[in-house]
Order: sequence, then C-alpha cells, then structure tokens
Amino acid sequence: MLISPLAGYAQEGAPAASPAEAPAQSPAAAPAEVPRADAAADPSVLKIRILMAREIREDRLPPLSLLDIPPPDDGVAGAKLAIADNNTTGRFLKQEFALDIVQSASPDELVAEVKKRVDEGIAYVVADASAETLLALADALKDKDAVIFNASEPDEPLREEQCRINIKHTAPSRSMLADALGQYMAWKQWRKWLLVVGPTPEDKAYAEAIRRTAKRFGHKIVEEREFKYDPGSRRSDGGFEQIQQQIPGFMQGAPEHDVVVVADEGELFGDYFPYRTWQARPVIGTAGLFATTWHPAVELWGGTQFQNRFKRLAGRQMRPLDYNVWMAVRSVGEAATRRKTADPKDLIAYMRSPEFELAAFKGQKLTYRAWNGQLRQPILIATAKIHVTVSPQPGFLHQFTELDTLGVDQPETKCTAFKK
Repeated sequence: MLISPLAGYAQEGAPAASPAEAPAQSPAAAPAEVPRADAAADPSVLKIRILMAREIREDRLPPLSLLDIPPPDDGVAGAKLAIADNNTTGRFLKQEFALDIVQSASPDELVAEVKKRVDEGIAYVVADASAETLLALADALKDKDAVIFNASEPDEPLREEQCRINIKHTAPSRSMLADALGQYMAWKQWRKWLLVVGPTPEDKAYAEAIRRTAKRFGHKIVEEREFKYDPGSRRSDGGFEQIQQQIPGFMQGAPEHDVVVVADEGELFGDYFPYRTWQARPVIGTAGLFATTWHPAVELWGGTQFQNRFKRLAGRQMRPLDYNVWMAVRSVGEAATRRKTADPKDLIAYMRSPEFELAAFKGQKLTYRAWNGQLRQPILIATAKIHVTVSPQPGFLHQFTELDTLGVDQPETKCTAFKK
C-alpha cells in the first residue's frame, strides 16, 4: 500500500512517522505543504513541487549495532531542510517550493504513483530506491519533461552500461567511494591489501570496485577471502565470545598485508573486524575507516552551521542519505534561482549544462558530469566518530578537475545515453 506519512512539511521539524505508525491513506490525501497566505493570493508566485519517492525494502536485516538503526525520516529530513533553504531564496524571487512524499514496498506501485504525480505536473523526483526500481522509473518517465535524482544507490551500471539521460546521481558510485579510500591508502603508502568479501551481490560489487581501485592506484591485493560465518549476534545463542574466536581464526595464515579491506555493504559482519584480526592491522572499506558523502562530525566549510540547522529541524544528526537528498532538492532550487523560472525544460537543461554549480559545504562548487549525470564531489574518509581526511588527496591531478580522479572518468565511460 502506498502511504504518505509526511505529505510535505506543514510544520517544520515535525518528526516523521515510520511506515508501521503512519496511517494507511492515499498519497494524494493531503497537500504537500500549507502555502503562505501571501503566496496563495499572489498569482505571480512560481510554484515548484518536488516529489520524494521511497522504496521500503523490508527484506533488509537490521544493522549489527543499535546505534546504526536508520531513523524513519532518513532522507526525508534532508529534503525538508533543502525545501526550507530553497524557499529562503525563493521568497525574494517569487518562487515557492513544496515537497510531496510517496513510498511503497511494491516497486510497481511506487513507479505507477510517481508516473501519476509527474502527469499531474511534478517534474522533479528524488528517489531512494533500488537500481531496478530506478531503471523502471526512468523508463516510465522517458517521454516526460522530468528528471530523477538517485540519492541512495551506488550501483555502477546505473552510471555506465544502463545509464539513463533522465537520471542524475547525487549518491556517489562504488568506484568513487573506493577511489577515495585508495587515494588515501596511496598517500599513506599502505599498499598491500587483504580483501574480505561478504556473501551478498552488493558485497561482490563493492569488492569489484576495490579491485579496480587497487589496479588504478598501484596497490596489491595479496589475497581475497570470502566470509561465510554466521556472526554471533545473528544467532539465538550468540555472543562476543564466538566472534572473538571466529575472526582471528578466519584471518590466520594470511600473507603479509598493510590493511584489511572489508566488503560488507549489508552490514552483516564488517563491524566485528576492527580489533579482532589475527595481525594488528587497520580495517578499511565498509567498516573501520570508510568513505562517505557526509559525516555528523564535519565542521569545515561552514559545516557547523549546516549541521546545527539540520539538528534544529530534525532533532537528530544528518546522515549521508539526508545529505544526498538535500543536494538533489537544492539542485532544483539553485537552477530556479539562476534561471528565474519554473519551466521544467529550462531548469533540467540548465542542470545539464556546464554553467550549473552547486554550493554544498564541501569547500568547492559541485557539478554534474556531462557524460553520465554523476555529481562530482569531494568524498570524506572517516571513522565512526570523526572524519580523517578528504579525497581527492594532494598530488592526484587531472587535466580538468581533480574531482574526476574519483570514479569513472570520461575516457573510460560506457554510458552512451548522454551522447545522443
């Protein structure tokens, strides 16, 4: 069933309802936002609606740590902050932004509802959905004056063999995340990697990105091992004693290595590896030291002010999905500010142009790659409590922008949709 637990945000900072708590109602049952009285009375105000589409993925296991359970408004709170930011500027330009939200555990139902909303006039869709659902959305809207922002899916083929001209990616690809780590490892001269791969397809896709990065930056994967154990906390009789024995035993007899690279996107076992390996080695990848678009400890480039505004609105810290969604919604706002119009054709064309730039608390302007729609951006390297560094690292040069040292560069791309 499609539900709209947060049909916009008539009350800024109101907590999100979880799918279980939300009333079962049509997503069109409530307006996205209560318009300002002056805007409602002024026909010259340009109204720009943005739709957030959330795919509820019920098959996901909970994370290992209770600290990592995502809030029910993960991503939605980022959209709300961006809408508020857009309206801060928009009110001076007679522009008003509003947010609609639809979500469903059924991909077909979600696609149908998004298509209906686009037919009703919404041209901007921010998606938190699987790769398969994103492709279905893109194909359903291929003849519409609409653009989809992928805010959560790192899948490489979405930017390459299966790219679509009506999808932009504010979420980084796996190759961007792996390259960010690989550059820092090169800077540290930690060249020998032991790769531990989990059982899921996502783990294997991340491992493939790690192999590409190792080759690209001169690292050596001394051995690969597949982790097949059932971690203790997933068992009814589990406990730290089992993990304390499993991990060292699994890591015993490995070749000499500088770091252990863990590929565990499902968060089934990776957090158990730090401090439990046979040899005393740092853990990087999806656990230990990791690459991310945002971190709640960021204070650089105006980050403190940004973090505080988000916390006042949402009552919690900003997560990477919130940030990715915020960038997507702000992209629409920035385009509308620069072009001073609400015409979807004009705004979408402008976002595809080299003139478009987005300020996003990363120390430099961000732009979309012309060959696959991926947002260029610095990637943070962090631990759970603090960010450690930012990639691109010093010394990694590029003829156009150092940001293109992260991920698939234009000469390497397999995307052809943007050449038409």
